[in-house]
Amino acid sequence: MQNSGISVVKDLILVGGGHAHVSVLRKLGMQPISGLRTTLITRDIHTPYSGMLPGYIAGHYEYDECHIDLGPLARFANARLYHNEVSRLDLENKLVHVEGRPPMSYDLLSINSGSRPRVIDVPSAEEYALVAKPIDIFLQRWQKLQKKVQESSGEFRVVIVGGGAGGVELALSAQLRLQTLLVSKQDDPNRLKFSLLTQGSGILSTHNTAVQKSFMQVLAERNIEVLLDHTVTEVKQDYVSVDNGKQISADACIFVTNASAPVWPKESGLKVDDDGFIDVNCFLQSTSHPEIFAVGDIASMPDPRPKSGVFAVRQGPVLTRNLVSAATNKSLTKYRPQKNFLGLISTGNKYAVASRGSWSWQGAWLWKVKDWIDRQFMQKFNQLPEMQSSDSVEFAAGLADENAIKELSTLAMRCGGCGAKVGSGILSRVMQRLPTRQRDDVLIGRDSPDDSAMLAVPANKVMVQSIDYFRAFIDDAYLFGAIAANHALGDLYAMCAEPQSVLALATVPYGREKIIEETLYELLAGALKTLEPTGAVLVGGHSAEGAELAFGLTVNGLVDPNKVWRKQGLKVGDKLILTKPIGTGTLFAADMRRKAKSRWIDNAISTMLFSNQQAAYCLQKFNATSCTDVTGFGLLGHLVEMTRASKVDAEIHIDAVPILDGAKQTVAEGILSSLQPQNLRLRRAIENIQYASSHSDYPLLFDPQTAGGLLAGVPAEHAQQCVKELNHIGYAHASVVGEIKQANDVDAPIKIIT
Repeated sequence: MQNSGISVVKDLILVGGGHAHVSVLRKLGMQPISGLRTTLITRDIHTPYSGMLPGYIAGHYEYDECHIDLGPLARFANARLYHNEVSRLDLENKLVHVEGRPPMSYDLLSINSGSRPRVIDVPSAEEYALVAKPIDIFLQRWQKLQKKVQESSGEFRVVIVGGGAGGVELALSAQLRLQTLLVSKQDDPNRLKFSLLTQGSGILSTHNTAVQKSFMQVLAERNIEVLLDHTVTEVKQDYVSVDNGKQISADACIFVTNASAPVWPKESGLKVDDDGFIDVNCFLQSTSHPEIFAVGDIASMPDPRPKSGVFAVRQGPVLTRNLVSAATNKSLTKYRPQKNFLGLISTGNKYAVASRGSWSWQGAWLWKVKDWIDRQFMQKFNQLPEMQSSDSVEFAAGLADENAIKELSTLAMRCGGCGAKVGSGILSRVMQRLPTRQRDDVLIGRDSPDDSAMLAVPANKVMVQSIDYFRAFIDDAYLFGAIAANHALGDLYAMCAEPQSVLALATVPYGREKIIEETLYELLAGALKTLEPTGAVLVGGHSAEGAELAFGLTVNGLVDPNKVWRKQGLKVGDKLILTKPIGTGTLFAADMRRKAKSRWIDNAISTMLFSNQQAAYCLQKFNATSCTDVTGFGLLGHLVEMTRASKVDAEIHIDAVPILDGAKQTVAEGILSSLQPQNLRLRRAIENIQYASSHSDYPLLFDPQTAGGLLAGVPAEHAQQCVKELNHIGYAHASVVGEIKQANDVDAPIKIIT
């Protein structure tokens, strides 16, 4: 969680992690604008660099070599990263709507979300074809295609639709990779048959004739059939139809055609061109809404240029200057696109053709030049300098208007009296925006002006309570609220209790009234998103202003006292089942240091958002004897609590413990949670400490978890079936991780085995 100590004056939202926006983020990291809060909303948390993708397809690069990791970059820029997709804009109220979360307000908005091949007019293309964009989805399907080819026999036909540079490069790169895979299996590479279809009378229409001739020759040498003047009219599972009535056999079809625009800019009311691309002026500014900018493929320039990443890269510095200028009420800078640009087009193998205007050249040395240029570009974003700390609290000149300055000047005079409460107006508006839910056993809730909630406890039930409160560890208040609620509810599920009600305690950073309101609303809305399917209701709470965002919940649950799980219930012979993987502590410690890959953090967040409720039902079904949720004390710490309470010993099968992606790598780098040293004191509970500590996963046994899984003892005869059902209902990593043994005389109840 980034904390600058500087109040937010204006909100800049970047939609999409394209080539221009990564430049904006890097520049804002190098030269922060005090008081300007930046939020990146992106469907891809690893931005592919288009110049290296053909090399990745061909097998010349690894995934991370040709992708910009937006997580560390956003943290470097002190920007919030929201992994999501925009559905529409509310231009009148300046709101960005995304799926599954509250809308976000903006003062400035920049759009660099790219385009995708035009397939909407081709029936069944999206169902049966591999569409080159969105690239992340294409790459997933590309992996499946490689497997399909290797498992096939006989002739395998691949059809590439699109005769531009992208289609030609992809055809050559895909052929090389698939042939290489077949050769490695001692299979016949010549059983692959490639066809390149284009609706034009030639290929590479935006390049000179020398380049076109060179690639026609290369395609012929590689036995890739080129079919000109062929417009695809339909795609089926095993063939494509073209406009002359011909059907072309295709075991796989890949679309790399002209770009098409998403529908939401036009539907939102932005001025767009005839093809739906956002109409911008020479300042990269929307011609209909000056507070909105657009760049890259999604923008329609006054002087049109091809949809190419070359232009988006060059737009980045100008866009950065103009966003800062617009935020601080300064004059904008004109973007002057290059009339000619150097294109380096690869031929699949490590060979390239250069194209600029009427000039052309080719050779293996050009591929080396291209590789060097591409790697230098990627290095700027994947090898970031250390962030410089600053004690400055000055706002950028011109960022705050007179009203903002007046409002912010009162912050230093805020007292701590009355619990440093958030203002009643803010609180009232937030409560009105939140959905309400009723329960018969909640007699007085948050819809009442009374000072306390009043709850009824049904007959034959007892109430169990727990509380959790912690600082934000991510910059998304909505997700933080959802995770915090899930974390707190874990204590109820660990006792076999049904959630009934919740009290919330929120600390919101000082700031402008509008910002405080939105932060509090997002926080509580996230918590309610978690609470909704559980049946529990938010009955009240307390809000306060403070130096940083923090959130806690008191959770109340109901349970039959004869069915409650206790930590003291383990029995000799029980199998230990863990429902979720561990590793959140080390991963988020690495994230704070910009050492974690975004896909690791994204996966960890998905795991933390996954409720333990259904797991508790499943464990109950298979007669679990004892249960706890794995949180701050780590797997070993919570197991020690259970063994001591139950007066038994336990063995942990360390190789069976499920571990989150990336956690092994971050631990190997020595990156550990700040709570790890305290948890490590429990190593004295391990009988064979010398053996255990030699295992590479040993530190993860002490890793503190947020919203971790349930650890339960289940009778041995039910354990495997229980795990099978847990896997079936969504707990993919649930595993038997140990078993309970008779207590010995040694004051070390845990033994680690492999």
